[in-house]
Parts: sequence; structure tokens; C-alpha cells
Amino acid sequence: MSPKPASLPRGFFRRALVFAAAVFATLVAPHESNAFTHIVSQGETLAEIATRVYGASRFETAIASANALDVHGGSAIVAGQPLEIPAPSHHRVVEGDVWPKLASIYLGDASRAEVLARANAAVSWVPPAIGQEIEVPAVVGYIAGEGETMPELAQRYWNNMNRAWELNAYNHRSGEKLLRGDVILIPLLDLHLTAEGKKEAFLAAERTRTEGGGQAHEAQRRAEADIPPLVGDVRTGRYIDAVVKGNRLLGTELTKPQLAAIHRALVEAFVALDATGLAAASCAAWRANSGDVRLDARTTSPKIRAACGVKDATP
Repeated sequence: MSPKPASLPRGFFRRALVFAAAVFATLVAPHESNAFTHIVSQGETLAEIATRVYGASRFETAIASANALDVHGGSAIVAGQPLEIPAPSHHRVVEGDVWPKLASIYLGDASRAEVLARANAAVSWVPPAIGQEIEVPAVVGYIAGEGETMPELAQRYWNNMNRAWELNAYNHRSGEKLLRGDVILIPLLDLHLTAEGKKEAFLAAERTRTEGGGQAHEAQRRAEADIPPLVGDVRTGRYIDAVVKGNRLLGTELTKPQLAAIHRALVEAFVALDATGLAAASCAAWRANSGDVRLDARTTSPKIRAACGVKDATP
């Protein structure tokens, strides 16, 4: 593996992977997020923004995670900087809707039905009423650092370390210890917009609707030029550069073949960087966007096969 470039600023490697976790959180479900963009004003802090849009400063961690900032408070924000503000979305219940089906659509897994039901003061074995509007919690991704634990994340995001077992269940995990690079998805069950937050979200949506069309076409045209250099970075061992390029491309509207090519390259980059959780998520996205994923043992490295869930026979 090539050494990291000397010009990289301190903490760049972790920020690149944290951003990747934020991107992959959007892959857990096919529905569109209700997140909106806020432009930082002079002198604003994350805590002030969180207090205004959510009613509590502790939700600054949600904004930090959604924007690949340091959740411990080490990343500064500056005037003019765009920030993604996570927000819950909503669904109007129709005939045939049950909690497992809705959890599969909006949270990416039918087994998360209890989480979705509880977010709406209900239980998963009693179907919601037709016509009822349910709230779907925003979900952020977090990539674990060295020595972190699930109770610490439960305390940081849910203000209650004793709810670590719920985070484990949501992520199909067990135990308290986390490995560096583990990707944890965190549903923000008690995150709601204030009246001022709803107003800002509405104005942001109006701006988006009046910007005009053609963005997807332009993004896809640029991707055709940007994907070959991304693949080249992976082949020459410039894995961090590949992660940055890949995640920037994933923030745009691309075709399935383009998404498959990007995720294929990111699988190899994440494996080389020992970010196994992100490699697995990227492999799942690669499979979802490609009808022909071949992981032949003769041409594919064992680490990539392992990240994609292929178990090689023990000699």
C-alpha cells in the first residue's frame, strides 16, 4: 500500500472515513431523506443551530455526523459553509401497510419494525390505521474509532448509555466493544424539528424546487469523466484519494452502472484501509446496482471476498 501523502492535514484520514459513513447511512433505505441544507451565518455554532432547529443543543452530534465533522467538537464551521440538517420524514398509511413492510422501505430492514412503531407510540404487531401519518426517524452513520463502545454512542446520541442494547439490535450486533472502522447506523428517535426548523426546511425545499432541471444529466456527464481517475487511484494505491473522490460522486444523481463502478472501486479502497464495515456496505451497494457481481476466488482477493460475505473453505 502506498503511504499517505505528506500534505494531508491532521485528521484527514478519519474525516474521510467519517464522511463515508455519513454517505452510506443514506444507502440503508430507498426513500428520499427530508434532510435540508443550512448555510452557516457568521459566528454560528453547531450547538446554536441544533437549539434553533431541534430545540436542544445536544443534537449537534446529529449535524456533525451528517456532515463528517468531529462529533467530539473538534471541527470548526465557518460562515457560508453548507450543512446538511437531518430531519424526520413522513408517510401516509394506505391499505396493506404494516410495520415490517414500512420498516423495510424506510429503514432498510423489516426487523426494525419495532423501532419504527415505537417512534410513533405504537407496537409492531398492531398495524397502523389507514390514513394515519407516521413519522420516520432520521438515521445517521457513525464510524467507530479505537476503543469506542456502544454505550458511549448510546449516551452521545440518545443521552442514555443503558440503551446500548437497542443500538446493537438495530445494527444486528452484540456486545459493547467496537472495532475501529465499524459502521454504526443510529436512528434519531427523539429528533424533531421546532417551528423555526420546519420553516427553514420549507424554505430550503422551495429553493431546491426553483433551481431548475438538468442537474442529474450534468452530474452523470461529469461522472463519466471522473470514474476512470477514481479507478486509477485504487490501482496505484492512492486509497484515501479514491475514498474522497468516490464519496463526492455518490452525493450526486448517477445511473446504476455508474454507481456500481464507484462502489466496486470503494470496496477495494476500504479493504486496503482496513475499514471493513464500510467495505461491506459498499459491496452491498455494488451488488444492488449491478446485475453481474463476480467474486471468483482465482481473481478476487480473499479480503474483498470476505468483505462481500463470501466464506472461503478452510483447507
